[in-house]
Amino acid sequence: HFDWKDLVKSGLSVKDAIAPTAFAFKNSRTFQMGGIYCAASFLSITASDISDQLLKDFLDMDSSQIVTMHIQSVDQNRAIKTVKRTITELDRSKIEEQKKAIRAGYDIDIIPSDLATYGRDAKALLKELQSQNERMFLVTFLVLNTGRTEQELENNVFQASSIAQKHNCNLCRLDFQQEQGLMSSLPLADCQIEIQRGLTTSSTAIFIPFTTQELYQSGKESLYYGLNALSNNLIMVDRKKLKNPNGLILGTPGSGKSFSAKREITNAFLVTDDDIIINDPEGEYSPLVNRLKGQVIKISPNSTQFINPMDINANYSEEDNPLSLKADFILSLCELVVGGKEGLLPVEKTVIDRCVHLIYRKYFANPCPENMPILEDLYNALLQQDEKEAHHVATALEIYVKGSLNLFNHRTNVNVNNRIVCYDIKEL
Repeated sequence: HFDWKDLVKSGLSVKDAIAPTAFAFKNSRTFQMGGIYCAASFLSITASDISDQLLKDFLDMDSSQIVTMHIQSVDQNRAIKTVKRTITELDRSKIEEQKKAIRAGYDIDIIPSDLATYGRDAKALLKELQSQNERMFLVTFLVLNTGRTEQELENNVFQASSIAQKHNCNLCRLDFQQEQGLMSSLPLADCQIEIQRGLTTSSTAIFIPFTTQELYQSGKESLYYGLNALSNNLIMVDRKKLKNPNGLILGTPGSGKSFSAKREITNAFLVTDDDIIINDPEGEYSPLVNRLKGQVIKISPNSTQFINPMDINANYSEEDNPLSLKADFILSLCELVVGGKEGLLPVEKTVIDRCVHLIYRKYFANPCPENMPILEDLYNALLQQDEKEAHHVATALEIYVKGSLNLFNHRTNVNVNNRIVCYDIKEL
């Protein structure tokens, strides 16, 4: 139990609550921290090529361990001088080998392969430092393994050593330096282990792969979209502020697409003031909409709920004349109904536009619900026209007026002004 109020009375500090009961450094290779057995090791980086998979494998171990890196920058001039000095030593060793070759009577070009490899690597390193914007760093890589028993500790150390060997490195135990290894592993920025490995900028960056792209917008209407797969941070986005606010939910069957959509709908309903319109071909959103006190509109041939496509009001258009926008909508509707590659002919568009203005005349003279036109009024107005094209469009509309699909030939009897509306078209 810990309470800030108790600190003043007891004379203790937060360290007394955090620190283990005791430390025991009984032997050279392990130590005890409270009831936990620990062992500090350093990573001997002997591989010519390493990747960030090494660090990932260490962090993915099932056991609890502390991975610590102490990185110290080296002055550029000092680094270049050190590499040049090393090249000079390698050249001197190469000359010695060539002298031996002359005395022994064999070709002077035959020198030890290690010497040739080190020479090439040293010259490449010098080139990187001088002309490729690389710097030199001294890195101390420590791993502190833990276990509840000595056997469990040894198993964890063996697993860590196997990971190091897989990447052509060695994990070496700090003999007689376990206390210094513990102090160096704590987040105190105090490295007491004088084992360092020189690495360039690009090689050192392998051990710091924690660059993740975060997506977090701190607005009042930001919605939760999940967790970042790399950093596990929240993804909060207000799509309305993005350049393209549209969204798609893609996934295999059973992966949770519908659940994701329902969660986002609920989030938007609670956080924002937006209207929510759902087109539901599977009939799966009705329970959610009913719980949110929304309006579920079931559209089917035997439904008792109706929507009038001819509905209009004074606020239908932001412009002065709402009838123009409505006429455009009805033209699009008739174009779908008539079908065909060419769509509506110019004459057909003309007669439809003429009839639309005729049937809304009565409503705008006295705008009450009883005077709202329905699809049958358009059908009758088309039949009264002289053009044969008007009769062609009326015949195409007949199935929606007097036929088996007459579900749109009624006045609206549902609340389409509800904040959340679901159109259930499963049986359509």
